[in-house]
Amino acid sequence: MSAIIEVQHVSFVYPDETNPDKKVLKDVSLSIEEGSFVAVLGHNGSGKSTLAKLLNAIHKPTSGTILVDGMDTSDPSKLLSIRSTVGMVFQNPDNQIVASVVEEDVAFAPENLGVPPAEIRTRVDEALTMVGMYEFREHAPHLLSGGQKQRVAIAGVIAMRPRCIVLDESTAMLDPIGRREILHTARHLNEAYGMTVVLITHHMEEAAQASRLIVMSEGEIIADGPPREVFSHVEQLRSFGLSSPETVQLLYELQHEGILVPLDAITDEECAQVLVQLLR
Repeated sequence: MSAIIEVQHVSFVYPDETNPDKKVLKDVSLSIEEGSFVAVLGHNGSGKSTLAKLLNAIHKPTSGTILVDGMDTSDPSKLLSIRSTVGMVFQNPDNQIVASVVEEDVAFAPENLGVPPAEIRTRVDEALTMVGMYEFREHAPHLLSGGQKQRVAIAGVIAMRPRCIVLDESTAMLDPIGRREILHTARHLNEAYGMTVVLITHHMEEAAQASRLIVMSEGEIIADGPPREVFSHVEQLRSFGLSSPETVQLLYELQHEGILVPLDAITDEECAQVLVQLLR
């Protein structure tokens, strides 16, 4: 599987920062394979959202290089192609919804790209179907729930036909039901359509659902691997002020009591099975 995004020794300092040594990102390198589902986890200030904006060329690296399908994000002539390849969904869906009817909102970006009307109709219907919002196509966005609004925002990005979608804390303003809706949508886009998904989050349970987990702290990558492996290093994560899912923490405490249990049971169901086996 080939890489759709290459981050090569990237550091970043905000332009208005008076201290040039105050780097938000510090010599970060990573590769994201096409068709993968990657979560980037970290506290506020860890650099994860800055990284997300660099992937979409909202920011340009202070040093280093980011390649999106071979295109340098610092090249102004490639900007439209880069943002058509990597779509971005932000925290607040209200900031991305611009029309008074759902299907008109989803059509907004393709219209601005000069896509023919017949093709726009196809893209809108396809995008709304992909996120499970087709039946709401004639609804007013302001009457939808937070999770539904965010799914409309995702559909608006999908209508641009990106190969990768970056969800930058897109569940942060949602209730638990809305968060589940967005995570289900992200998994569906990845599994059913092969879309590359990069999920920026500070929720352990969300990060656990990705196939790859990158953990950031103070502008650096401190862990990178399958969630089961990364979360099993409980002490390492604690040393950076981070924690593992509650299931892993429970099993970790049992280990400290001398009970032999695995630390890779990260879902509620898997943890329950381990406990049932102990009781037997």
